[in-house]
Amino acid sequence: MKLLRFFRPSHQHSAYSATLLLMTAIMLSRVIGYVREAYIAWAFGAGPQTDAYVAGFTIPDWLNYIVAGGTASITFVSIYTRFLAEKREEDAQKTFSVIITVMTAVLGVGVILAEIFTPEISRHLFKGFAPEQLELCVHLTRILLPAQIFFYVGGVVSAVLLSRRLFLFPAFGPLIYNVFIILGGIALSHRLGISSLAYGALLGSFLGPFLINAIGAAGIGTGYKISFNVRNPAFREWVQLSIPLMLGVSLVTADDWILRYFASGGVGDITRLNYAKRLFAVPIAVLGQATSQASLPFFARLFGEKRMHEFADTVNGSIYRIVATSLLFTSFMMAAALPLIDLVYRRGHFLFSDSQQTAVYFFWFSLSLAFWSAQGLYSRAFYAAGNTLTPMIASSVITLVSLPLYSVLYRTFSTAGLAVASDLGIVANTLALAILLHRRKLVPADQLPWGELGKAGITAAVAGLLSYQVARMVTVSGNRIADLEALGLIAITWGAAVAAGLWLTRSTLPGHLRRRKATPYPRVAEAQAEELSAGIEP
Repeated sequence: MKLLRFFRPSHQHSAYSATLLLMTAIMLSRVIGYVREAYIAWAFGAGPQTDAYVAGFTIPDWLNYIVAGGTASITFVSIYTRFLAEKREEDAQKTFSVIITVMTAVLGVGVILAEIFTPEISRHLFKGFAPEQLELCVHLTRILLPAQIFFYVGGVVSAVLLSRRLFLFPAFGPLIYNVFIILGGIALSHRLGISSLAYGALLGSFLGPFLINAIGAAGIGTGYKISFNVRNPAFREWVQLSIPLMLGVSLVTADDWILRYFASGGVGDITRLNYAKRLFAVPIAVLGQATSQASLPFFARLFGEKRMHEFADTVNGSIYRIVATSLLFTSFMMAAALPLIDLVYRRGHFLFSDSQQTAVYFFWFSLSLAFWSAQGLYSRAFYAAGNTLTPMIASSVITLVSLPLYSVLYRTFSTAGLAVASDLGIVANTLALAILLHRRKLVPADQLPWGELGKAGITAAVAGLLSYQVARMVTVSGNRIADLEALGLIAITWGAAVAAGLWLTRSTLPGHLRRRKATPYPRVAEAQAEELSAGIEP
């Protein structure tokens, strides 16, 4: 019965259950995402047309970022959650309506302009593309651009659901999106070629991120009326919070754009980097993204209620668990890079030589898993505090400073240097956010359990080295059996080494991951007890 209630759309989740639900949904979405990437690799390989397909997402992503800037699911959640806490339902509905109306109109104009100027922008971004490759990229970009309207409106609607602690519909929107990319390819590729994937993405953006969230919002009585009332005080507050996100350029988003820009000169390099980054995104999504999305409404509530000690302890507790777990998984991913990539992607037009190159990129990307996972939580700690300006200034400065680093490392180490530059950039971005939160006395870094993080780091290093040495017993050379044998040896060695390391060091991590209410911070436990006594599910 509890499990069925957990998946009921109207079930109001705690931070714990929301994280589990989002982890489950994101894992399913990433599995479907793997099927999508595997299908693309099988059907189209790693060549000029797949490079054009991946590059075709750049302008739509850039437009969505510039116009929306993540505001749908970040700043709006904080405002809407505050209105609900203050029992101001009518103000919440008015703000919801005016934001959707005004920003959909703005984004619509942006889409039209981008459609017109796509050839000129693409020619500047991808100078290494051949004429026919650039023409295909322009065609795919124009198909994908309207999807940004569905993503944006769906994001605002999902923010309403998240504010009410209803996570089911927002969790499964991306899964539907990925499914329809695959269906588009299967149903239309024989007629439309790789364009079929773009049409599938367009349909998926409507049915997944937009329609399923709209159905969920309608089910709880959320109303919408066309409104251009830009004088609405809450709308103006939202604009003030959102402008830094719209104008700033975070390396979290810009990293993909930068990688594509530099890699456009080598045939297949954009595609191989994309495959490595997409597989690397699976643990990022499960560990970092799910926790960050689930945490924002709860961070916002604690900060809004001026429970500053619990706010700091909750953020630090989440950081500890995510970083420690990420360090352990990093060691496995680095040791298993080649057999994992080869098993996941090699089929059809994607050759073993492609696997070898992609595995190198995946190896280097894996080094930064802990930082990719942690930065999402640090960013949301700022957003929950109503401060979007500070993190975006810091992130924008780091992005600009990182550009020469990408260039130098690309010229020195070719495409692998881009993966290393990506690592260094995200490390700098995460550390900057942590230092800024510490200096503002919002989340003191000295209260992190550094000894426990050290135990996880040492365990990860030993497990990774042992796993890599054991894996060398099997020669991976394009044989499925060899891939499975190598992965099996790595998994067994890594699992045994991690278990032994955590036991020998008396790490508290297993207990905190296993027990629902476990936390290294007593004030959080006290807060949960207060919620229980008030009849609120923790």
